[in-house]
Parts: sequence; structure tokens; C-alpha cells
Amino acid sequence: MNKWLRKSLFVMVSILTFGLVTPTQLIHSVNADSFNDRDAVEAHSADTSFDLPERLLEESEFNREKFTEELIKQAENQSYQKFGTKIKPVIEDEFRELILPNIEQAIVETASNFPEDDLKNLVITEQPGAGHAEKIFNIKNGVSGKDILRFHVRRDNPPKEGYWFNFHYHTYHDDFQSHHDLGSIYWDKNTPPKWMS
Repeated sequence: MNKWLRKSLFVMVSILTFGLVTPTQLIHSVNADSFNDRDAVEAHSADTSFDLPERLLEESEFNREKFTEELIKQAENQSYQKFGTKIKPVIEDEFRELILPNIEQAIVETASNFPEDDLKNLVITEQPGAGHAEKIFNIKNGVSGKDILRFHVRRDNPPKEGYWFNFHYHTYHDDFQSHHDLGSIYWDKNTPPKWMS
């Protein structure tokens, strides 16, 4: 049965019975119909823990790779939001080629160091820093609220070299003190616009 159809059926049964029949009880009664009467009675009476069937557990299993891919997509979207409409068209291609692979690597390495239960709690902050702020996004533990990684972009202006965007990140391992370089992108001799403009 399709996943959406099953979910719709469960919601409909729950609503129609005002919660008196739970979806788990419905599953047991459907499964009991496939056995003979004696087996159905034994299976129903033996199972009082209301565990989900194996096929539902398989569908709800955590997928580390998909979760990491989703974090990377969110990181890319947050970066483009940070750049705004004035900076993004100018540096987007270089960012995708030079910086984004390094961001992906940092996220994958960090994710590989977390046990599955802790990894499930990692989230990306939703608002990059505007104006002159360095923050692109942070990855934090959604339960404790503590930052794990902080991704920043700093404007550098070395003498007679124009403006550069220096991408780097900080980790909780050293209390966010060290800069872990992700790369730099040249802007121009002229002052770049503010972030998110």
C-alpha cells in the first residue's frame, strides 16, 4: 500500500473513531485477518506492546546519507540567501566550484563523528547575518541549542589587492577559536555591497 494512502487511512480512522481505535490496533486487526481465527486470537492477545510492524519500522529508519545531503542543500540555500541579489550573480559559479565542495566535506566529516541518535538532532540556523556580519549559518544541536559548527564569510581587503571573500568555519572542539579555511573568492577593487542586499 502506498505510504500516503496508509497515512491517510490512519488519520481517517483516528478521526472517525475519536481516537478509540489506534492505527496500531488497526494494523493488528488487518494482520489478524490474514491468519486463521485461532492464530489471529493468539497474535492479538500476545502483542500488548503495540509495536509497529517491521515494514513500518524499515520505512521510518534513519538514513545518515540522506540526512547529510539535506543539511548540505540547506547550507547551499543559506549561502545564497546570505549573498543577496547583488553579490550572488557575481560569485555564484566560483562559490559552487571552490567553496561548496569544502563546506560539504566539513559537514560530512562532522556528521561521521556523531552517533545516529545525536546526528538526528542537528539543524541549520535559518537566518544568515546581514550587513557586515560574517555568519552564513550555524549547525547546532536542536535539543540542547548548542552550536556545533559556525560557517562564516569575512571581507578581506589586503593593500592594493582589492576585496576578497574569505570563507571559513569554526568548531565547538576548540570553543570556536580556530579558523578552518574553506577558500577565498575575489570580488573587485570596489567595495562590495552589504550582505543580503
